[in-house]
Amino acid sequence: MNSNTKENFQKQKTCRLILMATVLVLFWTDIPGMTSDQKDMGGWELGSQYNKLYDPEELESFKGIVKDILEIVPMKGMSPGVAMIVDDSEEDVLVHVGPVFYVKPGRMGIRKGDKIKVRGVWAEIDGKEVFLLSKVKKGSDISYKIRRTSDGKPWWTMTAAEIQKEKSGD
Repeated sequence: MNSNTKENFQKQKTCRLILMATVLVLFWTDIPGMTSDQKDMGGWELGSQYNKLYDPEELESFKGIVKDILEIVPMKGMSPGVAMIVDDSEEDVLVHVGPVFYVKPGRMGIRKGDKIKVRGVWAEIDGKEVFLLSKVKKGSDISYKIRRTSDGKPWWTMTAAEIQKEKSGD
């Protein structure tokens, strides 16, 4: 293979990977502002009691198998959210993904029975331990971020420009 052919092949491969990542993000979420009222996030807004539970200094990860994907109300008065029950081989863990207005369960790309790796933080809500998701990975091809790693800022609170910056930083 000559150097031009290798270079073209590499460019095509990069373009395909970017396209695949973009499609996955669009299938998993809606573009902020398209379907939700950003003024009233129902307890999911930045600085809310719920989001204050997320401490990016306490990041942890674990692997497990998805047992269920369900709709929850994380705290009294909040709008509904999406969660997964993940069996980490020792116990079932309730993993909070994000608000229903942002995360669409039918388009997540994660299904019951999938082996996944989750990254996030532990929190206590109403006396129960839950895991607040930052990122989920399935196999070597599907990886989805729901919060910024550096400070835990949820993607559903970011502007389009901030999201674009995060995507280009991958």
